[in-house]
Amino acid sequence: MGRAFFSKPWRDTENYQKDFDFVKSYKPRNQDVKHLRILLHGPVGAGKSSFYNSVESLLKGRVVGRAPTNTNTGKSFTLKYKAYTIQKDPDSFYPFIFNDTMGFEEKTNNGVHVEDVKLAMRGHVPDGYKFNPEVQFQETDPGYKEHPTLDDRVHVLVCVMAAGLVSLTSDDVWKKMREVRLAASEMGIPQLAILTKVDEAFPEVKTNIDKGYKHKCLKQKVDEFSMSLGIQPNCIFLVKNYQSETNVNADINALILSALKWMVTSGEDYLNNL
Repeated sequence: MGRAFFSKPWRDTENYQKDFDFVKSYKPRNQDVKHLRILLHGPVGAGKSSFYNSVESLLKGRVVGRAPTNTNTGKSFTLKYKAYTIQKDPDSFYPFIFNDTMGFEEKTNNGVHVEDVKLAMRGHVPDGYKFNPEVQFQETDPGYKEHPTLDDRVHVLVCVMAAGLVSLTSDDVWKKMREVRLAASEMGIPQLAILTKVDEAFPEVKTNIDKGYKHKCLKQKVDEFSMSLGIQPNCIFLVKNYQSETNVNADINALILSALKWMVTSGEDYLNNL
C-alpha cells in the first residue's frame, strides 16, 4: 500500500473545526444577496445530486438523501433545475443554495443544453424548470426571468466529475464543459471542481479515505482533469459522497468540508468584488 501513497499530502489539510465554524456562521456581506448560489454541473453519473446530499449530511450530522439519485448512470436522473436549501435550525436556513442541473451527454440532443446552463448562470432559469434535451430554454417560455436580480444569478460554478471517468469522458462532453467554463469566466464567476467517487476509482483509498491527498494516482487524475478542463489544480478538490453509509464519518466530512469552504469563500469574494 505504501507505494500508492506519498509520504506527505500534496495539498495541505485544513483546520476542520475552524472551517466548520466558518461555514456555520457564514452570512453574505453583500446586502443585495440573501443566498450565495452554487451551481453544480458535469456529466451524467458524476455525483452532483449526491454531493448536495453529502453537504447536507455533513451540516446536519446524519446521513440524508433529499436530492434524488440513481446508481444507473446511463441517463441523467436529474431532469429539473432544482434549488436546494439546507435548514440550519427550526427558524432559519444556511445562506447558500445549491442548484442541481441535468447531466451533460455526448450527443447534441441528449443531456442538458450548454445554453441552458449559461442562462441559469445569468439567473434567467426558474426553479423547477424541466430541461428538454431537444429544445433549449427560450425567452418566450413560461417562467423565464427577464430581469434577474443578483440573488437569482449564480455566484460560484462547480464542475463535478467522477474520478474514474476523467480518462473515459468523451471529447464532446469536455467541449461542453469548457464552453460553460468560458461563459462563466466572461461573467467573472469563480470556478471550482470536485472529483467524486475517489474510493471507487482507487480501492486503496476506500479504507484510507483520510489519505486521499497522499494518493499518487489521484494526484495524476487531478492534473489530468486540470489539463482537460483548463482549471487550476488548486481549484480541484477530492470528495467521497455519502452513498452506502448510514452514519456520518469524520474523514469523509473533512473532504466535503474542504471543498465547501472554498465554494463559500470564492463566492463571497466574487460578491464583494462586484
